[in-house]
Amino acid sequence: MKIRVTGLLVEGDKILLLNQDTDNGRSWSLPGGKVEEYEPLDAALIREMREETGLEVAVKKLAYVCDYFSDTAHIVHMTFMVERVGGTVGDIADNVDTKEIRGVEFVALHELQDKGFSKRFQDLAVNDFPGSGNYMGPKSRIGL
Repeated sequence: MKIRVTGLLVEGDKILLLNQDTDNGRSWSLPGGKVEEYEPLDAALIREMREETGLEVAVKKLAYVCDYFSDTAHIVHMTFMVERVGGTVGDIADNVDTKEIRGVEFVALHELQDKGFSKRFQDLAVNDFPGSGNYMGPKSRIGL
């Protein structure tokens, strides 16, 4: 089993996304990545957000936990709401991801479907992730 952390940085009516291909065909994703062995979850997310977006963040609260099963792995996704505390959007570290990050951008919540996210995920984001902190079951239940 692998653990992956992602960050939800919402400012006003916009959410921070990476212009980066995903395993399911979307060209936009939430910033985050793999938790290293013996790395605390908050430290992993702070590191991933800095590497992928250029921002320093503070971890605020757990948004949701879900499972993703593939033919080769079980991945537990832990997504946290974060707050910007410094840094510069787009100051991406070189060679930190296996998939190229083409850009970092704040996207209007109502445009999430235009970026390949499901209506379910967009509705959750617009409504500030109701039921946050819960285990959501399979990743598909949150529309990802």
